[in-house]
Amino acid sequence: MPYINIKITREGATAKQKAELIKGVTELLVRVLNKTPATTFVVIDEVATEDWGIAGVSVKELRQGIQPQSQ
Repeated sequence: MPYINIKITREGATAKQKAELIKGVTELLVRVLNKTPATTFVVIDEVATEDWGIAGVSVKELRQGIQPQSQ
């Protein structure tokens, strides 16, 4: 019983886009792993851009032009 968790930033993905993700991931598991669609679970979590960070900066800040920390 596969359980797939997709996390995306909350930026207005439509119900149609989410349905395509669910269908596509399910089809991928059927094709690659020979899984049964009826027992393949897909969950989409939407995360606020201020709650998702990259290189020490939130996505919200990145979109506002704040640069990530460099090493």
